[in-house]
Amino acid sequence: MAGFERGNKRTNGSNVCLTSLANFEGIIPLLPGLPDDVAKYCLALVPRSSFPTMAAVCKTWRSFIRSKDFVRERTKAGVLEEWLYVLTMDTDGKERRWEVLDRLGRKRQLVRPMPGPAKVGFGVTVVDGKLIFIAGYSIINGVASASSDVYQYDSCLNSWSKLADLNVARAEFACAEVNGMVYVVGGYGIEGERLSTVEVYDPDTGKWTLIESLRRPRWDCFACGLNGKLYVLGGRSSFTIGHTRFIDVYDPRDNLWSEMKNGGCLMVTTHAVVDKKLFCIEWKNQRELAIFDPENGSWKRVRVPLTGSTSIWLRFGIMGGKLLLFLVEGDHGYQTLLYDPNATPGSEWQNSNIKPSGLCICSVTIKA
Repeated sequence: MAGFERGNKRTNGSNVCLTSLANFEGIIPLLPGLPDDVAKYCLALVPRSSFPTMAAVCKTWRSFIRSKDFVRERTKAGVLEEWLYVLTMDTDGKERRWEVLDRLGRKRQLVRPMPGPAKVGFGVTVVDGKLIFIAGYSIINGVASASSDVYQYDSCLNSWSKLADLNVARAEFACAEVNGMVYVVGGYGIEGERLSTVEVYDPDTGKWTLIESLRRPRWDCFACGLNGKLYVLGGRSSFTIGHTRFIDVYDPRDNLWSEMKNGGCLMVTTHAVVDKKLFCIEWKNQRELAIFDPENGSWKRVRVPLTGSTSIWLRFGIMGGKLLLFLVEGDHGYQTLLYDPNATPGSEWQNSNIKPSGLCICSVTIKA
């Protein structure tokens, strides 16, 4: 690839790669002699581990790898690779790092350290194959303050970049991706105030926009995207004493909030969406899955087959359309459990070799 770059620079000594002029001037394709659609398909076939090398060839290739088109081409070619990104912590709580695991549990790479101060009470989600790390409390000299910082991790290039700040600094809020947009809801503000404000990030414009607020402040909550709508669950609300069972539902088509009152989870410690259903574990019962089906608004409970210490706490991961249950604290000899929602009755639970090297704080699945 380096030889290709050298052979395609201007003869006048300029360091501009000719392929970088192709997209803008429509004269020279991504790969000489091939139409752009064929060239894009060819580049999309390269193994994911080679993406950083590809990106070093020229600016056009780098721009293509970072674009939505790249993931679309790899999807059409059937070569998407699914990797799990886990934020882990050592047992004494002093060191955090992101690590990457494949479907066999093999470590693929270490993620470069995220810029900025350490955070707690943050949010993470994925959009267009990129990890979005949102706000939270910044810890500076032992003092916590709600932040408006947003960072993006490009899994193809193993690089972080700063995105536009939130309009409202916040921590302990809900966030989720819906229809290619990122939503943040509620939380605590910079003065500790409880927030009802909601904003949305459009990756195409790179901007956060305030939209219709919640009817009431809500904090310590979580969110997910289901059937093209945003669901906000759990946490506390100014309309209730203690944790609320109300579910706020936002429909982007109408820019309107509605409310479901048929119950929900309260103090949720982990959640994930698998097979168009929401899975939760509540603080009061770490040995039971609560499963929400948005089609009929129903909940059901599934027992988690754990034995031994009752102090085990879990976090979810997703791989291959299956739910992974990782250790947060408890027995260090614990083996990862896997739940397959589509398995035949009686065989839903299995053991998995996918296991982070430390305690799991959170995880996201990225296909690229």
